[in-house]
This record gives sequence, C-alpha cells and structure tokens, in this order.
Amino acid sequence: MKKIVSILMVLAMVLCMASCDAPAAEDSYTVGICQLVQHEALDAATEGFKEALFTLLEADGKSVEFIEQNASGDAATCVTICNQLVAEGVDLIMGNATPALQAAAAATAEIPVIGTSITDYATALEIADWSGKTGSNITGTADLAPLDEQAAMIQELFPDAKKVGILYCSAEANSVYQSDVITGYLTEMGYEVEVFTFADSNDVANVTSAACAAADVLYIPTDNTAASCTETIANVAIPAGKAIVAGEAGICGGCGIATLSIDYYDIGYAAGVMAYEILVNGANPGEMEIQYAPEVKKLFNAANCEALGISVPEDYASLS
Repeated sequence: MKKIVSILMVLAMVLCMASCDAPAAEDSYTVGICQLVQHEALDAATEGFKEALFTLLEADGKSVEFIEQNASGDAATCVTICNQLVAEGVDLIMGNATPALQAAAAATAEIPVIGTSITDYATALEIADWSGKTGSNITGTADLAPLDEQAAMIQELFPDAKKVGILYCSAEANSVYQSDVITGYLTEMGYEVEVFTFADSNDVANVTSAACAAADVLYIPTDNTAASCTETIANVAIPAGKAIVAGEAGICGGCGIATLSIDYYDIGYAAGVMAYEILVNGANPGEMEIQYAPEVKKLFNAANCEALGISVPEDYASLS
C-alpha cells in the first residue's frame, strides 16, 4: 500500500511539473487574418489556413473565431488592420502576402504572427543573416517556386527569344527580389533582360504595352498587384501576340501561358498547422523553420496557348 501511495505521489509531482511548464490551456482562440488583396492564390491560402486550424482545434474540443479582413491591395490599410487586431487582443495574427506580414510585424513584437504567401522572409523582414528562422515572434510559409527552374521553363518554351521583359509592381518587395534573382539566371542563359514596373493598378495597361513592344516574351513573378489585374494585362498582351510565363497559377490562369507553380491551399494549410503548434503546444515562432511548398508543377493555360499558337511539352498539365 505504501508503495502504491509513493507511486501516486510521484505521478502527481510529474503532472504538476508538466502543467507548470506547458502553456495555459484555453478552450477558444481569436485569430486575426489580414489579407492584402482578394485573388485566387491568396484566397486559397487563407482557406487552407482556416481549415487546418479549425480542424485541429475542433479535434481537441477547442474552438476558434477568425477576424478576417482584406486590405483591397493597399499596404497602408494592412497597417490599420493589424493595429486594430493588436488593440483587440487577438491570440495570433496571420498575414497573407508580404505587405500584410510587414504590417503585422510592425504592429506587435508580442503576439505570434504567421505569414503565408511570402516569397522571401529575409527580404520582407530585412534580416541580413538569414538562417531559415526569424528569431522573433514571426514564422510561416513561403510561396516561392524555384526561380532557376522558372528561368529554365522560359528557355524550354522560347529558345529562340532574344529579350525577356519582366513585369511587376515596384511597391512589392517580394517582386523586386524575384526579378533580381531570375534576371541573373536569364542573363547566364544568354537572354537580354529589361524590367518594366508599375507603381499600382492605374498604370498596368500602359506599362504592359511598353513591355510588349520591347520584349519577345514576358515574365511576371509572384506579384499581388499583377494577380489582381490579369484581365487588364491579358487585354494588352494577347492582342499584341506576346506570351507571358508566370510565377504562379493565378496569374497564369488570367493572362499567362505557363507557370511552375505551387498549391496555395497547401501552404496556407501548413501555416494553419504551425499556428496550432504555437497556440496549443506553446511552440516558439522564432525557432520554427519557414516552410515551403512540398512540390511544384508545370502548368499551362490551354486557351491562351491556343490563342497565341503555342504548344507545350507533354509534361505540362492543363490548368483546371
């Protein structure tokens, strides 16, 4: 009997120590979501995030309330949204796209922040010595498809082209990063590269027209402003007979002919899993590795390829 009592006392002590080290248990959480702009890719990431976090918490008998706001493409609005979320005392903020993440980072150093649809965290957060972890209250998932493979795709589809025009929004740091990196690869392949930037949606048509006049083929990186203006871009590029290789499927579906793309739902879902680990298991965001998409796919836009008379190799799958 004494032995049983002793064992029970030890177990009680262990459980007490464990409860002291573990994060405080909660039955419900409030999570703020700041999404830069509404378009297919970012919408899918937000959907994946919410689905993962809701499902995991529900399995634990817990609940979550999402405060979801869209900045309609305005970085300043992202700042307002994130400051409001901090004032409301949310348990975690999800920043969908680079300006949203940057606004969340500026708004709080205490509340955990999860990013998704971020091309390069080192660039977004101005971290010089990048280790794969932020060392702060921030972690998340990235949407960067390999830029060397995207350059190889341009070479595969347009081996006789001489000049590649890169088209993107100058206000998006992620786009500047992609442009700089892929320019190096394309230059090594022997292409002449010229960059064409628009400040916002107002001058997309004019800048696209200039790019079409100057280049043999266009490349648009993962760019939120471009993604929200694909109809405008297509209305200029298709009649001009200029093909666009895109950095992601949403842009390709709107105005491109091919892309090497990730699944945005998947990276959003992975971000939701990371949020669960932070909220329930007390994981430290600063010590969590940034996660990347598990796979990339070669996709083509059948309608635009037909309109421009372009054939793609058999290993390309049609955009659904």
